[in-house]
Amino acid sequence: MFFSFSLLPFLRRSLFGISSEETTFARRGFSRGDSRTQGTLEHIGALFVEGYHLALADDRMEVLVPALEELEAAYRGFAFEGAAMALSLLDYFSPFKRRLASFIQGPGAHHVYMLHVGAGWTLGRLPRSLQGLMKQFDPLLSWLVVDGYGFHQGFFSWPRFIAGQEMPARLSAQAAQVFDQGLGRSLWFVKGADIARIHEAVFAFPAERRGDLWSGIGLACAYAGGIGQDEVQALCSAAGTARWHLAQGAAFAAKARQRAGNPAAHTDLACRIFSGLSSEEAAAVSDACLIDLPQGAYALWRARIRAQLAGQNERVEQG
Repeated sequence: MFFSFSLLPFLRRSLFGISSEETTFARRGFSRGDSRTQGTLEHIGALFVEGYHLALADDRMEVLVPALEELEAAYRGFAFEGAAMALSLLDYFSPFKRRLASFIQGPGAHHVYMLHVGAGWTLGRLPRSLQGLMKQFDPLLSWLVVDGYGFHQGFFSWPRFIAGQEMPARLSAQAAQVFDQGLGRSLWFVKGADIARIHEAVFAFPAERRGDLWSGIGLACAYAGGIGQDEVQALCSAAGTARWHLAQGAAFAAKARQRAGNPAAHTDLACRIFSGLSSEEAAAVSDACLIDLPQGAYALWRARIRAQLAGQNERVEQG
C-alpha cells in the first residue's frame, strides 16, 4: 500500500507533467521587450506550473491547499488555476472522485473564477466535449471554462490561433466570443505586454472579434500586470472605442482579486485608468450587474458591466 502510494506522484508527473521550460518566452517564441515585464510574466507561468504539479503530486485537499497557500499571495491565483487544471485532468481519467467539484465547493471557493479557467485548459489537452465539461459547473461561471480554452490555445499554439486567427470548430456564437476573451488574455503574454504589438495583433483580426479580445487584454493587464502607469494609459488609448471592453475585463479581474482577498496595486491602477473607478468600485459594478441576471447569461453580464462603467464615466464627466 505504501509502495503504490509513494509511486503515484512519480507516475502522474511522468504521464502528465509540464516542463518548467514550457511557459518561458524562449520556448514559446513570444515577443521580448522590457526584461522586468518578461520576468513578471514568466514568473506567473512558473507559478501556474507549480500549482499544477502540486495537485498532481497529492490531490488530497488537506495537503494541496496548505501548499498552495504558502505561495506568493499576489500571484497565488495562478497556482490555484494550475491546480484546477490538474484536478480536472485527473477527474477525466477517474471521474467518480470529482476532485475539482470538491475543490470549488470547498477550500478553493475563494479562487472560484480561476478554478473554472484552469479546467478549461484541459480542452486543449484532452479529447473531451466542451458542453460535457461545462455541464459540471455553475451555468454562469461555466463560461469561464471556454475562456481558459481560448487562453490555452493562444498561449501554446499562437501561430495558429493568433497569427492564423483560427477558431475551433463547433463553437456556438457565444462560446466563440468567450474563447476570444481568453485568446485576448493570452495576447498579453504572447506579445510580452508590449502595447504597440498588442494593438497591431488585435487590429489584424476581423472587427467583430476585437471587442472580446480587448476584454481579455484588459483582464490580463489588471490581474497579471507587469507594466507601469504610462503603459496602462497607452493601452487605454490604443483600445480607442473598445475602451469599455478593457474596463469590463479589468472589473472581472478586480472581482476575482476581491473574492480571493489578494488585492494588488496594478489591478487598482488599471481599473482607475480604464473606468475611473477603484478596483473595489469596479468589483461592486460586476456584482450589481448580476442582479436579476437570467441563468447562464454571461454575454449579458459582460454587456451590463460595459454599459454601467461607460454610463458612470459619462456622468462624472458631465458633472
